[in-house]
Amino acid sequence: MSVGVAAGHPATVAAGVEILREGGTAADAAVAATVASCVAETVMTGLAGGGHAIHWDAQGATAELLDFFVAVPGRGGGPAADMVAVDIPFGSVPVRYLIGAASVGVPGVPAGCDALWRRWGRLPWFRIVEPALRLATHGVAMPPAHADCLAMLSPVLTRHEGAGIYAPRGRTLQTGERLHQPGLVHALEALIHEGPATFYGGSVGEAMLDLLDQRGGALTRADLDAYQVEWHQPDRVGYAGLHVLTRRGLCTVLDTLQRLPGMAGLDPAGRVLAMAEALGGDSRIADTTNVVTTDAAGNACVVTTSLGLGSGDWLPGYDIHLNSMLGEVDLGRPRPGERMGSMMAPTVAVDDNGLVLAAGAAGGSRIRSALVQVLAAILDEGVAPREAVERSRLHRVGDIVHAEPGMADSALEGLEHAGFQVRRWPGRHHYFGGVSVVGRAGAAGDPRRDGAAATLPP
Repeated sequence: MSVGVAAGHPATVAAGVEILREGGTAADAAVAATVASCVAETVMTGLAGGGHAIHWDAQGATAELLDFFVAVPGRGGGPAADMVAVDIPFGSVPVRYLIGAASVGVPGVPAGCDALWRRWGRLPWFRIVEPALRLATHGVAMPPAHADCLAMLSPVLTRHEGAGIYAPRGRTLQTGERLHQPGLVHALEALIHEGPATFYGGSVGEAMLDLLDQRGGALTRADLDAYQVEWHQPDRVGYAGLHVLTRRGLCTVLDTLQRLPGMAGLDPAGRVLAMAEALGGDSRIADTTNVVTTDAAGNACVVTTSLGLGSGDWLPGYDIHLNSMLGEVDLGRPRPGERMGSMMAPTVAVDDNGLVLAAGAAGGSRIRSALVQVLAAILDEGVAPREAVERSRLHRVGDIVHAEPGMADSALEGLEHAGFQVRRWPGRHHYFGGVSVVGRAGAAGDPRRDGAAATLPP
């Protein structure tokens, strides 16, 4: 099994590798990389978001899921202000989203990182946060996919305090320009000295309550005090002679895998048609990122986090963008204190000899289609991780199949003959999700989102 890290940004990968080289566990590396992603990938995620994780314990041959997703606020509070509607240009069609202070849910990322580290970590907490603190101190260059996403999401990301962060020269940051978030230095120092509890009962939590009180948010002190992570057993199915373990939730990866025929025996046109028939979904977007780590002991940790789009509100002095999960209407409408739904699906596949791969995906409603296509290619067809991640993808929305370039004309014509409407995209695009994977045959980050991967000697 490869020892390594795969994630959505080279700086995120470097943080995880640094911790592995120092003797950290897969959980240590995953937490360090996740905190680093909250500096390097703030177009996609942040410390005030939520997420899900899976941890594979090689010694016990067991997997556990960690739910640290956003909870619905409003315990003992009055009505919040109205959410703010924004139109995001998604392809040629504007899509309406709801943001603002009233869309902010109870964050879970700090509590989730703390829980993973306490249960499976080895290195001191301050050492886990150090790579992220260095990134915040020196800034980080914007890769092309992040710059493109920033331009698309500029109505949200340049709202209020965000304009000074993402458009300091009156325009959004371009590829290669440095993203500076000096307030995150103070936030990470608080995270080191006060611990993750700073977001719930400490200085960062107080700043969050103050800001949302001013702007009409629903979050209360009672919500922060009551927040807890939840450990669960993963669901599992047999696939290609292996056991695939993940969460079900809103992302039905396991059910989709079970609907697939044997892909290894199909020609390219047959594989494309079989995949399209097994998939369905919608086209909404969400800021999401994913981290995958494995260590020399055979342990693995996959962490997926998100802000939604983000509310467009930043904590003064901390440069922390708040989540907009209550504005994600597709995630359901639970009561105060309950978890929002999630399409996240951190995944491991195992056989009698242990871990075969660990994987996860970013991309909101495209998480399932992206992850299933990569899993099928690696586990059923025997394709190497890098080739599987780089292979052209499709995503089905009703009877419409969105297709990246590179698929055979015969495959696309076969879809049309089967009654699908095919929309051919002109280039590879972050629309089709971002998959990170570490497996026995190597590791891969998704080029669609400027992802990266690195492996170490076992």
